[in-house]
Amino acid sequence: MNYIVLDLEWNQSNTGQEPEVKEMPFEIIDMGAIKLSEDKTMIDEFNQLVKPAVYLHMHKITSKIIHLHMRDLQKGNPFPQVASKFLDWCGKDYIFCTWGPLDLYELQRNMRFYEMEPLSDRPLRFLDVQKLFSIAYEDKKSRRSLEYAIDFLAIEKDIPFHRAFSDAYYTAKVLETLKQEVLENYSFDTFALPNTREEEIHVMFHDYMKYISREFPDKQAAMEDKEVISTKCYLCHKNIRKKIRWFTPNGKHYYSVAICPVHGHMKSKIRIRKSENEGIYVVKTSKFISEEESEILLQKRDEAREHQKMKRKAGKSKKQK
Repeated sequence: MNYIVLDLEWNQSNTGQEPEVKEMPFEIIDMGAIKLSEDKTMIDEFNQLVKPAVYLHMHKITSKIIHLHMRDLQKGNPFPQVASKFLDWCGKDYIFCTWGPLDLYELQRNMRFYEMEPLSDRPLRFLDVQKLFSIAYEDKKSRRSLEYAIDFLAIEKDIPFHRAFSDAYYTAKVLETLKQEVLENYSFDTFALPNTREEEIHVMFHDYMKYISREFPDKQAAMEDKEVISTKCYLCHKNIRKKIRWFTPNGKHYYSVAICPVHGHMKSKIRIRKSENEGIYVVKTSKFISEEESEILLQKRDEAREHQKMKRKAGKSKKQK
């Protein structure tokens, strides 16, 4: 299996000059990639400009960051031609690697705009090297810039940043430093969601479990689904008693704590996310925590309840006036 380290640069609507196209808010204008063998040796490269067809004025911030102008892009080829050439170049047995979670999503959105065959009909497994850098060298939660990572690892900066090929090159350099056990922490691009309950994602990592749901019409439908709100111990696979029932401090994230008699306190977190089809889907993570961490969540729940109570009182006061 090869590693395809991909980076993209894109342009967007320039306010006052051209309206945003809802189906493609970000138009890819530069594609760069490095191909690494299974032992992470660089074996090939891809570097192509894309001739724009949607946004014909360069956004001033984009131009400033990547140092490209519209006259440069006229030398490129249309997106379908570049994307097809890129996918042929990738070969058959590979996994995508990117710095951060956005590139594959925007690649697929551009492909759909041009009615190209999708990369996948369900969530696509890939390596988020930005996340892996944090797991390997920092606190697992922070997300650093690519240049920060290059400086941290004392990698020579021999080409400029902020072009698709150069950023793919530097991302590959970071990837080369990561041990195999770190690479087991793969991610999923969710441009295409599971179509059925049977296709939903259930994957266990070293110290937590992740679940990605199919699409629901709205949040209420999702939060009424048994699989979404279940708190089954992912180690012994048994339903366990909830100590803290599902609550939300903000309407977007939901938390619960359940107690397994064998493995202890299990915290679950639900993230509500919008789909491309105007529906929603759920990403749920579960992990075991200490009793002290459980008490902090209990306090968080009480604060959320108090906040909701105050909002209801304020609403009643407004109606009475």
